[in-house]
Amino acid sequence: MFNKLIAAMLPYMPQKLVWLFSKRYVAGLNIQEALNNCKALNKEGMVVTLDILGEFISTLSEAEANTNEYLEAIEQAEKEKIKGNYSLKPTMFGLLLDKEVCYQHIRTIVAKAASYNNFVRIDMEDSPCTDLEIELFRKLKKEFPKNVGLVLQAYLKRTKIDITNMLDLNTAEIPVNYRLCKGIYVEPAEIAYKGYEEIIEHFLDDLELMFQQKIYVGIATHDKPVVDGALRLIEKYQVPKNMYEFQMLYGVTPELRKTIVDAGHTMRVYVPYGLKWFAYCTRRLKENPKMTGMIIKALFSRG
Repeated sequence: MFNKLIAAMLPYMPQKLVWLFSKRYVAGLNIQEALNNCKALNKEGMVVTLDILGEFISTLSEAEANTNEYLEAIEQAEKEKIKGNYSLKPTMFGLLLDKEVCYQHIRTIVAKAASYNNFVRIDMEDSPCTDLEIELFRKLKKEFPKNVGLVLQAYLKRTKIDITNMLDLNTAEIPVNYRLCKGIYVEPAEIAYKGYEEIIEHFLDDLELMFQQKIYVGIATHDKPVVDGALRLIEKYQVPKNMYEFQMLYGVTPELRKTIVDAGHTMRVYVPYGLKWFAYCTRRLKENPKMTGMIIKALFSRG
């Protein structure tokens, strides 16, 4: 209860206070800090997905600025030969303001990545965005079949149906590419599973369907039961290593991450950075209130 109370209070706390905790989970405030951390992860045998923090903009001028920032980030990351790809949130480009403007901005970013034979992952946001983001993905996938992927959230009751409905995008030559995660947004029980055990059950159920259909999957989890279940499914279906990867957030469960890397599996680390770190970190803490104990430790270990 104490941790939940702290998590609920976070949006009202001074940002300097929250930063004491958050800096472990944000790779930097600018692109160069982020790329330095990407290089360190690459040296440890991991690949990355680079993400500029920000979402739910209120003006289309922000969308244009965000597009330019992404184009510059891709240019610099490719110049410095980072082993990784890119992730973005469509609401950062005006999805809920003008979906066609949003599409054009994201198309420009995907085209930039494609020019380097690279890849952009479209993040899934809260439920009002789900259909819009699937529509966006379908449109981009048609033009850039090898260069764009999508996130799906296992806690949504619709996800297995969405996987089935998008099987037309999956071919042996170019498998569809998903990141499967639990999901972090607060959704009503009518559309989302709520219990930890049932979310894990449906995560593994969705993952099994993806393996059965020979879909490429980024298995995004910090939960050992999910990792263990995924490894059993990989063994069951003899999934080749070029058809899956594990994914984790920057700064989270490094010990579990290391065991996966040491076992020879591909590990991709989600590397978020930028000045808009506050909303990202407070949302993560609300998702996992146990992490708030680290804020208390940070307060008493300054200096």
